[in-house]
Amino acid sequence: MLNDLTQRMARVIKTLRGEARLTEANTQEMLRTVQLALLEADVALPVVREFVTKVREKALGEEVVNSFTPGQMLVSIVQRELTALIGGHYDGKAAELNLAVTPPAVILVVGLQGAGKTTTVGKLAKLLREKQKKKVLTVSCDVYRPAAISQLQIVTEQVGADFFPSQQDQNPLDIARDALNWARCHYHDILIVDTAGRLGIDHRMMQEISKLHTQLKPAEALFVIDAMLGQDSINTAKSFNDTLPLTGIVLTKLDSDSRGGAALSARYVTGQPIKFIGVGEKLDDLEIFYPERMANRILGMGDILGIVEEAQRSVDVHAAQKLAEKVKKGGVFDLNDFRSQLSQMKKIGGLSTLMKKLPAQFQQSAGNADISQVEKHIRRMEGMITSMTPAERAKPELIKASRKRRIATGAGVKIQEVNRMLNQFEQMRSMMRRLQGGGLPKIIRSIISVSPTQR
Repeated sequence: MLNDLTQRMARVIKTLRGEARLTEANTQEMLRTVQLALLEADVALPVVREFVTKVREKALGEEVVNSFTPGQMLVSIVQRELTALIGGHYDGKAAELNLAVTPPAVILVVGLQGAGKTTTVGKLAKLLREKQKKKVLTVSCDVYRPAAISQLQIVTEQVGADFFPSQQDQNPLDIARDALNWARCHYHDILIVDTAGRLGIDHRMMQEISKLHTQLKPAEALFVIDAMLGQDSINTAKSFNDTLPLTGIVLTKLDSDSRGGAALSARYVTGQPIKFIGVGEKLDDLEIFYPERMANRILGMGDILGIVEEAQRSVDVHAAQKLAEKVKKGGVFDLNDFRSQLSQMKKIGGLSTLMKKLPAQFQQSAGNADISQVEKHIRRMEGMITSMTPAERAKPELIKASRKRRIATGAGVKIQEVNRMLNQFEQMRSMMRRLQGGGLPKIIRSIISVSPTQR
């Protein structure tokens, strides 16, 4: 998201090196560049104007303190104002759900059809179950869209939450009332209500949602907004906010190639905080929204904390400690360990997701590598290792010509690919011998180098 803004900022900062002060002259180009990049990213014009005005006021006349260059000072100012723009404050803290009510706390999920409401309900149920250990019940009040109810039932079962059944011939208000009574009687902590959407705003939809809100008195009313829709989604958010008291926003499809301006406009236009972001199609791909982290990613500073948190959720800590201890004691790094490392990388959301969260300088180290091809190559390597016998994985030196032919046949690849994979394994083994600790950038650069497109 907003990759263009990141690239433009980097170019402008380079031109400011050596200046003693931030002045009208040397900030004009930066402000013009930022303004253009924001507009092209579908950020609402009033938002752009206010943001640029605040940056100009803070930047003009600022002394370069300590070891800061003007470019660094500008980045600091833009980062603070960007955090305030998308978060409503400078501290960058996440806006938490308000669940401090008599159970069950009701979460009403609203938005247009196609924004990802039903999937978001499932993702949110999973997050609340796993992170906050809540007993969650979901219900669908969407009696208009074919298969909407069954879709929610499927995703609810997949995340291990409870589902309250409903029928298309029922009244949405009756469904909501019965679900709430069921949640109370069965001691659920949270009831998440999925509502009907339309392709556009209409009076009937707004009237129904307003009645649901009055009946349920939800602790949270979350508006799900599709980041790919740009300006249209912002206008829709404002209409919903004018109809019922929203308490927060969920931005979906931020993993797409959209320009992403909705993320920078949604809070400003509605006055409500962004609480969650959808970053993929999997039911794990819902993240708590941290304004400062998003601002850092936009400015190419990366989201290292996000990587750490994802690793804590996904990585097999015991296996990682076991490998570290093995290497520390001088043990031999074998093909089982190599396959384990490839698997761990996939658990952190894939190489492309990890790269997006790294600071710009580490992303640049990948050069022009096609990340999708790299990920495909990693899957093929896993297939080749799986086609080996346990003895071959433990002692790669056993793999000679006849064994290579058998492995290639089993994995459905050419023998040249087996040779390439074994060479890459040897490179990783050599690196593991040298690596004393940490070294994330080295690991990333090593994995990037396996791309066939680089050869």
